[in-house]
Amino acid sequence: MKYIGAHVSTQGGVENAPLNAKALNATAFALFTKNQRQWVAPALKQESIEKFKANCALCGYTPEMILAHDSYLINLGQPDPEKRKQSFNAFVDEMTRCSQLGLDRLNFHPGSHLKLISEDQCISLIAESVRNAIDMVPQVTAVFEITAGQGSNLGYSFDQLALMLERTDRPDSVGVCIDTCHAFAAGYDLSTPESCEKVFEEFERKIGFRYLKGMHLNDAKGTLGSRLDRHHSLGVGNIGWESFKWIMQDERFDKIPLILETIDESLWLDEVQKLHDYAKNA
Repeated sequence: MKYIGAHVSTQGGVENAPLNAKALNATAFALFTKNQRQWVAPALKQESIEKFKANCALCGYTPEMILAHDSYLINLGQPDPEKRKQSFNAFVDEMTRCSQLGLDRLNFHPGSHLKLISEDQCISLIAESVRNAIDMVPQVTAVFEITAGQGSNLGYSFDQLALMLERTDRPDSVGVCIDTCHAFAAGYDLSTPESCEKVFEEFERKIGFRYLKGMHLNDAKGTLGSRLDRHHSLGVGNIGWESFKWIMQDERFDKIPLILETIDESLWLDEVQKLHDYAKNA
């Protein structure tokens, strides 16, 4: 079964996220558990936690259908020790919020070297940060998201992600999220079913589908290998509908959150329905 949805709003409280997802006829959703552009946020209120869990139950959402996303400010590979500590503390807070809400995975962008240290040094710092966070909040899986490789961002190749997983050294508590736009921009050709097959054969060889804990389904404004992190609506960009149809009809992508972050929210209802239709016709 395919779990298909979108990154929905939590305006008015996290408890509204399941209701917003249900309005899209979604079988999955993503959310921020706090303001993604602020370092510090008030603790979750017990009332909100209980309402979130109740609304998930009411709407039929279980933890494997939900992919929380951390703050955009966090950089676990930050070269400066004090700034990295700030990111680490914020990351642990995000993991804790997931645990409080009964969620089992947190998606995050690995980190950036800011051109101050080598990529290898930065990968080691990221892995150390993630390992320490997992040890503090072991019930939540840390899900590394592939990046477009824009600027000094790391995690733009399967080799880098595999190395991060290896150095984190917590195989039962880590995973990967493939963002189709990011992967395409990083040079992985997802524009045809045939090229998709080759890309995910490489993914299985270097990382393994057992680590795939979610996907972001986005078309791409940039060209293949452009390193441009610019999402587009499905079928409008340089990836195209056929590749998303291929994903919907491949059982290797069953039972993980498949999340839209496409740019026009007014199209989400139609995009979710079309993805469901493709999955039903597999």
